[in-house]
Amino acid sequence: MEQTPTLTSTLETRFPEAVVRDERKGFSGYLVKPESLIEVATFIRDEMGYDYLSSVTGVDYLPEGKMEVVYHAYKSTGGSALVFKAQTPRDNPVVPSLVPLYPGADLQEREAWDLLGIRFEGHPDLRRILMWEGFEGHPLRKDWREAFFEEEGKPFKNRWPEGRAYRIEDKNLFGNNVDYPAGFNPENWTLDGEAALYGSVGQAVQPDGSLKTDAIIVNLGPQHPSTHGVFRMAARLDGETIVDLKPVMGYLHRNHEKIGERNTYLGNMPFTDRLDYLSSMSNNFGYALAVEKLMGIRPPERAEYIRVMMAELTRISNHLMAIGALMNDLGAYFTPMLYALEERELVLDIFEAVSGSRMMCNYFRFGGVARDLPEGILEKVRVLVYDRLPRKMEDLDVYITQSEIVRNRCEGVGVLTPEQAIALSMAGPVLRASGVPYDVRRADPYSIYDRFEFDVAVRYHGDIYDRYLIRMDEIRESCRILQQVVDTIPEGRIQEGKPQYQVRVPAGEAYGRVEGPKGELGFYVVSNGKPNPWRYHVRAPSFINLTGLGPMSIGNKIADVVAVLGSIDIVLGETDR
Repeated sequence: MEQTPTLTSTLETRFPEAVVRDERKGFSGYLVKPESLIEVATFIRDEMGYDYLSSVTGVDYLPEGKMEVVYHAYKSTGGSALVFKAQTPRDNPVVPSLVPLYPGADLQEREAWDLLGIRFEGHPDLRRILMWEGFEGHPLRKDWREAFFEEEGKPFKNRWPEGRAYRIEDKNLFGNNVDYPAGFNPENWTLDGEAALYGSVGQAVQPDGSLKTDAIIVNLGPQHPSTHGVFRMAARLDGETIVDLKPVMGYLHRNHEKIGERNTYLGNMPFTDRLDYLSSMSNNFGYALAVEKLMGIRPPERAEYIRVMMAELTRISNHLMAIGALMNDLGAYFTPMLYALEERELVLDIFEAVSGSRMMCNYFRFGGVARDLPEGILEKVRVLVYDRLPRKMEDLDVYITQSEIVRNRCEGVGVLTPEQAIALSMAGPVLRASGVPYDVRRADPYSIYDRFEFDVAVRYHGDIYDRYLIRMDEIRESCRILQQVVDTIPEGRIQEGKPQYQVRVPAGEAYGRVEGPKGELGFYVVSNGKPNPWRYHVRAPSFINLTGLGPMSIGNKIADVVAVLGSIDIVLGETDR
């Protein structure tokens, strides 16, 4: 996150009264006065070329009586971040919304409002997004306490070293760790938030109360099979054509970040597995990079190779699932899915042998990995990437790629232009299918990716079909990377320093990001030198990529929306966190 002298002089010279360098020890970037934020951000985007706003993070600095909003902006042509921040008094936290400049900030600003109470002035639809509409308070604030609060940090003393574990619900007469606002009765509560939601997708009734015949609002989900019971789309229809659409999430929300700020640093590693639970190795990777930046350590050579191996196997595993699930959403039912799952099972066999688990792998450690590769695993990976997977991808091409039905349902549907994709902060295959060859492994290399030869997969139509093809392309490129890994992996140590239960993390901030299977997965971590993170924030691609769901759906038929959603490839554990 280091800024170059040129950037420093450009920003500070252009805005001497509004921009100062962040001089806090262990921090970087620039502090911008809130009243100048729009002007400065416009300059950063239009004059400096940072057209891609990747991450928006709210931070509560309770002891200092202030809130901070941290922005990570990048150039879509590649390079490191420009980090700028706006600070606002905690008792009335207000900053201007950047949605008019960077539409990709939409859902992220709503999240910061919902969980921290930071109001973004000028936001077009500032409603709660993860908590339910009647929720009391903003749970990521440092002075917020749940109904049966125990301690600020784990491990709780009653569980370790005393070992008297119990469920907090057992101490509650009603069996729920819940505290309703004063005067609230769930039996007669009316859902005011629904009116705001439906208002945001257009009015469905005439002023006199009679139903319009040309526009109605329909909810798809959360019970719809393709929304997996935990996601909903509110769509305004003109006949069967989508006029506007808003995603509704939060059904699976468990405040991952609040729990993460009470866990120890190492205690969060298995917790990251539960985000995108189809890609736990990639989740481990991003979090490990963030904490390693704070600690100032690098893994040994062999550990770096193993990490890349696990990350690319994860990409293959994820994309196989995404391709099979998309075919399900198109109505092919389970035949293509079973073909894809058969290959995914072979990857999970490797994960099980290496980490002991098929899904929640918990394998990475700060400074390396938990254990070395078992005997025979390298040969299994070699056979998989040199022989089996390339042949099976040819089979999938024959079955799916040239299918007349697949092409009719996918070509020209759910189109996102390159300009839209960048503005909406889309990431991963969705971004690259719109003709933007942005891949963090190339744009801002991490680990040892700069040593390997591979092409950034890119397609140019921005439709569902290209989002399918991108994943096919990326499986082939991952095989290419893995071939180089198994041919060149060195012997040696797999851990920097000794394995330890508790790590010392110096005070400061760090942002670790990886090119996960679904796009940029980032972890913004603030340390105050204590055993638990002061701030732990996840830049979740499944969540942010839903910003484009509405624009991709408008103008298509209601039957196409399920396919558009499938082509984004979300996992609700990561969306809701």
